Amino acid sequence: MEGAAGAYNPRTAEEVFRDFRGRRAGMVKALTTDVEKFYQLCDPEKENLCLYGLPNETWEVTLPAEEVPPELPEPALGINFARDGMDEKDWLALVAVHSDAWLLAVAFYFGARFGFDKDARRRLFQMINNLPTIYEVVTGSTKKQTKEKTPNSSNKNNKSSSKTSRHPESQTKSTKMSSAKEEEESGEEDEEEEDEDEHGNTLCGACGDNYAHDEFWICCDVCEKWFHGKCVKITPARAEHIKQYKCPACSNKRARV
Repeated sequence: MEGAAGAYNPRTAEEVFRDFRGRRAGMVKALTTDVEKFYQLCDPEKENLCLYGLPNETWEVTLPAEEVPPELPEPALGINFARDGMDEKDWLALVAVHSDAWLLAVAFYFGARFGFDKDARRRLFQMINNLPTIYEVVTGSTKKQTKEKTPNSSNKNNKSSSKTSRHPESQTKSTKMSSAKEEEESGEEDEEEEDEDEHGNTLCGACGDNYAHDEFWICCDVCEKWFHGKCVKITPARAEHIKQYKCPACSNKRARV
C-alpha cells in the first residue's frame, strides 16, 4: 500500500520511534475522534479492508498491498467484516489490539532491515513502551487502573475527581481543567506526589498522550474520558458555556442511535 510506507525510511531508533508515534497518532484518531467516519468506511459489504496509520499522523482504510511480499508488514485484514456482528466497543477494542500489533511489527521490521543492535532495539522498545497502547487509549483501561490504585483526594481542584464531585453550578469546566500547580499548599507532600502521579497517568482519549500541567483539558460527561482541548477543538472560553460536554465519539454514537 502506497501511503503506509511513507515518504522516508527511518534508519535510527529515534527516527523509527518518530515514525511509530506518527502512525500511532493517526490510528488513535481513527478509533476516537474520527470514529464516525471510520465506522462508515468499514462497510462489511466491501472487500477485505485494513486500517493503516501514516507517519504524518493521519489514517486510512483501504485494501491491502497488492505486491507480494509487501514493502512493510500488513495490518489485520478484513476488519470491516466483524463490524456489525459485534458490540461497537468490542469491535473497536479488537481493531485497537491488531493496530498495536501492526505498529510493533512495522517498528521492528525497520530495526531488522537497518541492522539495529541490541542497544538500539532496547532503546526503541523503551521509547515505545513509555506510550500507552492504542487499546489502552480506546478502552480507557489505563485510567481505570490508576483509579483503582490511587485513593480519592479531598482536593476539589483535583483534575481526576469523581463524577459525583463535579458540580456544574459551583465548578465550571475550566475549573475542572485546572492544573496540578493550583493544588492547595496546605496538602502534605506525600499527597501532592500521589496526585501528580495520578495526573501523569491520565491519558487523552484522542491522542493518547499523558496529562501535562500546562495544558487545557476537558472531561466527557458521558464516557468520563479526558481530552486535550486542542484535540477536540474546545477552548477554555468555549468550555465556560458548556453545561454537559460530550466527546466526538459519544456524540456520534447518539447520532447513529
